[in-house]
Amino acid sequence: MSEFEDRPKKIRPGEEFDTETLGAYLRDQLDLTGELSVEQFPGGFSNLTYMLRLGEREMVLRRPPFGANIKSAHDMSREYTILSKLNPVYDKAPKPLLYTDDESILGAEFYVMERVRGVILRPTMPKKMHPDPTTMRQVSESLVDALAELHAIDLEAAGLADFGRPEGYIGRQISGWTRRWQKSMTDDVLAMDEAAAWLADNQPAETGATLIHNDFKYDNFVLDSADWRNIIAVLDWEMATVGDPLMDLGTSLSYWVEATDPAIIQLLNLSPTTLPGNLTRREVVDRYAEKSGRNVDNVAFYYAYGAFKLGVIVQQIYQRWKLGHTKDPRFAGLLEAVKACGLIATQAIEKGTI
Repeated sequence: MSEFEDRPKKIRPGEEFDTETLGAYLRDQLDLTGELSVEQFPGGFSNLTYMLRLGEREMVLRRPPFGANIKSAHDMSREYTILSKLNPVYDKAPKPLLYTDDESILGAEFYVMERVRGVILRPTMPKKMHPDPTTMRQVSESLVDALAELHAIDLEAAGLADFGRPEGYIGRQISGWTRRWQKSMTDDVLAMDEAAAWLADNQPAETGATLIHNDFKYDNFVLDSADWRNIIAVLDWEMATVGDPLMDLGTSLSYWVEATDPAIIQLLNLSPTTLPGNLTRREVVDRYAEKSGRNVDNVAFYYAYGAFKLGVIVQQIYQRWKLGHTKDPRFAGLLEAVKACGLIATQAIEKGTI
């Protein structure tokens, strides 16, 4: 239903920029006319996403968050390149329009892509927007199917065979996220330290190399307004690379909180997976195995990894808030979410289950 289409809102304080300079740049680069108006999509905790209207044209602009100093996590050029390669071979990749590293325009690099209109399911959506259990189950099945579809993309055909370094991917991810954890720490969280140590000592062999999204969850999907079972776009490709697909599965599982999970895990609330009808984590894994043909016997490792990585990402955001680089009030209580991620990881390790 069109009334539930994702819509932008007023720009958050401290995240504004010079619209006159941007408007002049876009009119020149894209051969457009008209006045520029800018709003902001309020979802997401990482890169900032703005809605642009220039004359009759609607576009989306992505830029790094203010105060961010981790270029590898906010590389606009990388995200633009992936979309440029992927759009012709993957119908769920939005079409990119331009990229620039000229920081005189916005104060940071950015790229612009087409706007895809549709519905985005978020944990804070109004109750009247909640899908009925039958629809919710079908949407959750579509999510898993889309993940398996992504992992089946022919890298050669997409021109992405040389994108990333798949050999040794698991080891680099664990060591890299451990370094980021240590660098962003503001408080002691023993469970996160324990998870990092265990993951380093228990790395499995690589299972293959595919394009992986690394943030595959509900609020990065645009659903068809007329049929919510149909995913028409996948957003936020900032962390995509070529690597082990089961690491991607583990990341998705880390967002998959169930209604019966302990209260501290419910604090994460990063995706509407607790709504009635959703697949369980076990059902997600089983369906993925069926659709992809991959062996998922060691899924507890990947789940623990996903939870640890999510904890680090949340900690990096919390650190920015604590240092005063952002005033977004959503970030004030994120330390508890970091603790929840540590608990998920250590429980998966201790019990060997998801």
